[in-house]
Amino acid sequence: MKLVSYLFAFLVLTSGALSQSPTQPAASVQMSPEKWRDDLKYLATQIERTHKNAYHTVSREEFASAVSSLDARLATLEDHQVVVEIMKIVALIGDGHTGVRWGMIASSGVLPVAFYVYEDGVFVQKAASEMSAIVGGKVVKVGNASITEAVEKLKPYMWRDNEMGVKSALPYYLASPQILNAVGLSASKDSADFTILRDGRESKVVLRAGARLEDLGNPPKSWLDARPASVPVPAWQREPRNNFRYELLNEGKTFYIQFNAVQDKPDETVEAFFKRALDAAEKSTVERLVIDLRLNGGGNNYLNLPVTIGAIKSRLNVRGKFFVIIGRETFSAAQNTVNDLEKYTNAVFVGEPTGASPNHYGDARPIVLPNSKLRIQASTLWWQDLDPRDTRKWTAPTVAADLTSEDHRSGRDPALEAILNYKPTSSIQEIVTKARAGGTVAEFIANYRAFRANPLHKYVETETVMNRVGQFLLNARRVDDALEVFKANAADNPRSALVYQSLGDAYAIKGEKPSAISNYEKAVSLDPKLTASAEALKNMKQN
Repeated sequence: MKLVSYLFAFLVLTSGALSQSPTQPAASVQMSPEKWRDDLKYLATQIERTHKNAYHTVSREEFASAVSSLDARLATLEDHQVVVEIMKIVALIGDGHTGVRWGMIASSGVLPVAFYVYEDGVFVQKAASEMSAIVGGKVVKVGNASITEAVEKLKPYMWRDNEMGVKSALPYYLASPQILNAVGLSASKDSADFTILRDGRESKVVLRAGARLEDLGNPPKSWLDARPASVPVPAWQREPRNNFRYELLNEGKTFYIQFNAVQDKPDETVEAFFKRALDAAEKSTVERLVIDLRLNGGGNNYLNLPVTIGAIKSRLNVRGKFFVIIGRETFSAAQNTVNDLEKYTNAVFVGEPTGASPNHYGDARPIVLPNSKLRIQASTLWWQDLDPRDTRKWTAPTVAADLTSEDHRSGRDPALEAILNYKPTSSIQEIVTKARAGGTVAEFIANYRAFRANPLHKYVETETVMNRVGQFLLNARRVDDALEVFKANAADNPRSALVYQSLGDAYAIKGEKPSAISNYEKAVSLDPKLTASAEALKNMKQN
């Protein structure tokens, strides 16, 4: 069971402050195109005034064009369709703390189904008892669209920092018949058709609204679970609503701290808890320390300091003994926790990438549209915990441990299993250091490929490191060696404009003009804003 998803967590929590209730419906108002038009104008003005940098992803002109386009269609749309289109406009801002609250869109109810995006697809994890025939089934279609097509249709309406945000938010979007109707995935705004694969057979079912939004994040006990009641619940799912707790696992060898919210409890502060927990760990004979952040959607990041200091001082702050579990729900103030632990401790990160960017916009504040009372949230601060050149979309785990539908059914926790079976391997940085100490480029690339082939390294970002190695070789005038590194990087990152720009630079230095032009053209096609490639391409074609 999940306590919160990325979307629901954000509706409740913002970095450094608690926001208002996520399920409060907008006031009942008779809306007309003129009233919506006034709301749109207000939104366009206030988003720029409220957000720290509203145009960090989308240009002012593109945002204005989207507002104008909706304005021209207002007379042809129902209210729920307008709300969903506003969701799309606000999502253009491009950060996980800026979006439309769901009060108005969910006031008429959501489908009584808790979906989950596993490694092997989208499944019905839980559902109301009358939906027993589909619990544990895999979603094949939404309406007439394949699940892949449905996800692509819904993505533009999701406010997120990265693709993990899609995994977190998707269950909510799939459970909203009004959203599905507005984007063309359902003919009704009160129900939706799904094709579900279960026990080798596909069946088409009609799901009707009847649940509350909060039921999706905290399903009622009466809902059925794909995991049989006879299967033990993994530690990370036992107390999802508990802000923090600890227990001994693995026959007392593993000290497990579950940190679900960066918020004090009424009877204990974060500081007091971590002092108590880490003191207990120090006095015990445990072999490893685990802090589990995978359900932590944030809270007050000013409460993080005792967590970091306590971890630094711990006798278990040793690589291979200290582990931090992260995932799609690790967001906002929890991302700040991750940032500090990454900077100052020897933690090994396990699980999925985080749902937030290391440096990110946060501290969302409300904008209430005057007529519809629709509530928008806009980020007001830029949290730069790490180097300003750190443009990662997420913190990636050193050890990948994705959850499958079978893991859930059988009560397995692949993240904890990965920790118990952990064996240190050379990091990509260590591979680079070894190469600099001696050896050929061919040996370096072979070691790099072996690293990439290890499934545990699935999420480790190597593109930047490889590009720097290539640039180092290029600056040393080892052009052929640089080309081999850039080619290996391009093969693994075919959608990276920067990689092709580097290849273009290498070929240009080598004097192979056609190859240089070809790679610069690829770079510009992938990123028209890559001015260095565009300028190089222009100069080469003129000369």
